[in-house]
Amino acid sequence: MSARLPGGMRVRGRKGALPLLLFLVCSWVTATEIQVEALLPGLAVMQIDGRRVTLREGQSESGVKLLAADAQSALVEVGGRQQRLRVSQRISGQFAAPAERSITIPRNDQMQYVTTAEINNVRLSVIVDTGANIIALNSRDARAVGIADDEGAAARVQTAGSIVPARRVVLDAVTVGGIRVEGVAATVIDGDQPSVALLGMSFLQHVDIQEQGGILTLKALW
Repeated sequence: MSARLPGGMRVRGRKGALPLLLFLVCSWVTATEIQVEALLPGLAVMQIDGRRVTLREGQSESGVKLLAADAQSALVEVGGRQQRLRVSQRISGQFAAPAERSITIPRNDQMQYVTTAEINNVRLSVIVDTGANIIALNSRDARAVGIADDEGAAARVQTAGSIVPARRVVLDAVTVGGIRVEGVAATVIDGDQPSVALLGMSFLQHVDIQEQGGILTLKALW
């Protein structure tokens, strides 16, 4: 008796080979339902088809591979596709890759790419600035997104005119066009400058950036 499996693998043998064949075929079947129960850095506790399993980064179970995990979310791979899940979030047998998250931003009359971002769940206008190492906020915008006047590590930054006092902080989350990044480094500059927040590389390193004909496109990398 012989049988061919997906990918061209052939199993030969007599009746005694049937259990082996069934085992190999079953190994191609992936989980139909996944739910995250708990998260820790590098580890996720999940229900996979009703069974509770604990996976560390790089481990697989029933066709589900844990690629990365932190306290907020887990990145899993199922059937060659990736999806990020939060605690209690569920995917089923109808799993599909998430829609591509992207945003297009036209250049304005000042040759700037201005859009709206959600910083710590507060909407602010931002200028996309690939020349800025990290996000830069003035004191007013920092207070608006929940950063206290005495929060952060003291620093000094170079502006167009001089070196000014600033504070280094970490933002809970920044979302632009559905692209969400958590734990983003930022600088709070004492005073009113920059008048519009600068969306710097601490966020932009997580996106693909394309510019053509005065249109800037940001696409999520995951």
